[in-house]
Amino acid sequence: MHLFSAMFLLVMLAAMSSEAIYPSPEEGWQIYSSAQDADGKCICTVVAPAQNMCNRDPRSRQLRQLMEKVQNITQSMELLDLRTNRDLQYVRNTESLMKAVDIKLKTASDNPRSLNPKSLQELKDKVTQLLPLLPVLEQYKTDARQISRVREEVRNLSLVLMAIQEEMGAYDYEELRHRVLLLETRLHSCMQKLGCGKLTGVSNPITIRASGSRFGSWMTDTMIPSSDNRVWSMDGYFKGRRVLEYRTLNDFMKGQNFVQHLLPHPWAGTGHVVYNGSLYYNKYQSNIIIKYHFRSRSVLVQRSLSGAGYNNTFPYSWGGSSDIDLMADENGLWAVYTTIPNAGNIVISRLEPQSLEVLQTWDTGFPKRSAGESFMICSTLYVTNSHLAGAKIYFAYYTNSSSYEYTDIPFHNQYSHISMMDYNPRERVLYTWNNGHQVLYNVTLFQVIKTAGD
Repeated sequence: MHLFSAMFLLVMLAAMSSEAIYPSPEEGWQIYSSAQDADGKCICTVVAPAQNMCNRDPRSRQLRQLMEKVQNITQSMELLDLRTNRDLQYVRNTESLMKAVDIKLKTASDNPRSLNPKSLQELKDKVTQLLPLLPVLEQYKTDARQISRVREEVRNLSLVLMAIQEEMGAYDYEELRHRVLLLETRLHSCMQKLGCGKLTGVSNPITIRASGSRFGSWMTDTMIPSSDNRVWSMDGYFKGRRVLEYRTLNDFMKGQNFVQHLLPHPWAGTGHVVYNGSLYYNKYQSNIIIKYHFRSRSVLVQRSLSGAGYNNTFPYSWGGSSDIDLMADENGLWAVYTTIPNAGNIVISRLEPQSLEVLQTWDTGFPKRSAGESFMICSTLYVTNSHLAGAKIYFAYYTNSSSYEYTDIPFHNQYSHISMMDYNPRERVLYTWNNGHQVLYNVTLFQVIKTAGD
């Protein structure tokens, strides 16, 4: 094995824990394997990591559960405090009434003859006024039982915290979490150095959020490199203009910290893409592509995609005005569409991001109405055979060689109706909008690492 390959493998092994047994992609770790082919080339396989891998650590899960319990206990204590203050005020307000009843009773006890019908009625009235104290006392009993339960919860929390402390030993949890994040960063860096590869597998789905209608799209910036962590969401496929921009993926998951962009022209379909800070989308009832810059909130350029069908002339199998699908990969910006001269077969065009000029075009020969969705990875278009349950990646077209092949790459269509599926080369994941759910898939790429001696 060449020196570069051997060093690369050592870096990978050093990044992994000595106790690691290469868990499955669902557990969130990147998997690297290395072998030599007959020519001595190093063959590597990569699985991109699941999002928020650190959150899948068992101790992280325990701590989250503990925090939830503490929050519940805090809420219970606040409720008890509120009720106690309210009931205490009520008791104080009735204190004078209780003293008056007490005096009346003592007088009647010392001198029964003084208790005439009028005095007896007054005493009955005052006792009647005291009757509302009974439910207050019952509430006190209930609260006392609640306090006992809270005391038991606190005792259990203390035991669990002691157990976690013993398990972690001398390591502080935040220190461990920081170390894992550093390892994750190193793995991401190594993954980017690997470059392009051929898609061989798709992980189980990771549901990020359930929001919006049945159709829509969501995305992050696909430009490499980029430190932009914003997330954009565009609900619906028909005449929409509202784009929601979230600061981070965590904000998107919680539905908080977002701003709204109102596009000057409505969109058609769900084939939008964010590339280098701008949104590229298909203008409603036209084959015009618009480049909208988020920071300046303005249209920088718009251009007609010559001959491209629109308005449900050549959509994907699910319809939804999905005639023009814009996407980005490691090698730039692309448009997937079809024309009448191409007899409804999928056409791929590579676009110049600034002017939207078509740089090169390929006719794949695959009928677009038979495709559920498609996405580009490393200049290769991958096409699914359906948008419904049981779909798989069925066709691949290689623009580098102008050739194609039929594939059989299954993936789990969890919510049974995909209306958007796009690859993000920066994160190496598939973004999908599935029946009102925003879902991610990790991908497995097969690659041959060429060294200087090859």
